[in-house]
Amino acid sequence: MKATTPDHIMRLGMGFWASKTLLSAVELGLFTELAGSAADLQTLQARLKLHPRSARDFLDALVALKLLEREQGFYRNTAETDLFLDKAKPSYIGGLLEMANARLYGFWGSLTEALRTGELQNEGKDNEDFFAAIYATPEGLKTFLNAMSGVSAGAAKAIAEKFDWSKYRTFADVGVAQGMVPVTVARAHPHLQAIGFDLPAVKPIFEEFVAQNGLSERVRFQSGSFFDGPMPNADVIVMGHILHDWNLEQKKMLLSKAFAALPKGGAVIVYDAIIDDERRENAFGLLMSLNMLIETQGGFDYTGADCRTWMHEAGFVSTCVEPLVGPDSMVIGLKPE
Repeated sequence: MKATTPDHIMRLGMGFWASKTLLSAVELGLFTELAGSAADLQTLQARLKLHPRSARDFLDALVALKLLEREQGFYRNTAETDLFLDKAKPSYIGGLLEMANARLYGFWGSLTEALRTGELQNEGKDNEDFFAAIYATPEGLKTFLNAMSGVSAGAAKAIAEKFDWSKYRTFADVGVAQGMVPVTVARAHPHLQAIGFDLPAVKPIFEEFVAQNGLSERVRFQSGSFFDGPMPNADVIVMGHILHDWNLEQKKMLLSKAFAALPKGGAVIVYDAIIDDERRENAFGLLMSLNMLIETQGGFDYTGADCRTWMHEAGFVSTCVEPLVGPDSMVIGLKPE
């Protein structure tokens, strides 16, 4: 008979220790520093400006957390941290962690208040619009868009592989951010033309990213707001990590706008950390929904069954849910011929 212990409870309850250690390592640029070659304690202490009291414990904690390796006194990245946390590599996903460190870590300290009041706990707590605050400065906006690229990279690759693009010629990514999805899909399917649809402030960051990937001739930007006007006309409309930002009425409105913008036989692809229908397995999706409580006025994450119901109400047929990567899944709806 297995003994009942508090180990699981304690690991979760004190999990913020490990989380903040990783986030600080990303903030300090440790994994980028080690991408070139291994380094010893004294070298890293000097390069990262670490106080001698804590430097060794910090680095060895990362070894114990399987985020660094140490051999004969020299520290090096693991395969995962070298690939995903070196800022010089296109596979870098640290943008999301940078945002988590700079913003979300502090805001989540008010989760209990949010649970009791139902009110957001970010910049908007002081009557400042969350998106307006992020979009207010080029630096803040670029950090946010980099974060969105990091969180979308795996899903973008899976969408390029799992969705049947052969029947379509054009697609639009609504709320495109930096452009990870259109770049990834267009690179995998040379016959496609793509539109990135977002607010005007996003345009220079999007166009720089697209140009860096050599796709400026097939991937273009269109300015607009999906609340103030129609969505772009395209054979396929993609909404990634968008629908969960909004309340139920707004979610249904966005799906109705997508339906109106599509031709007969067109398709909508919605992807998020879709919660399993039994609401038991996708802990990340459920925690993301709590993050929407922290971050938005009425946003929440949802199950595949929820989204399929909303799609049918908007007029879509033949809806289905397809797993992507990690906690993300896509819900596909077809507009009748």
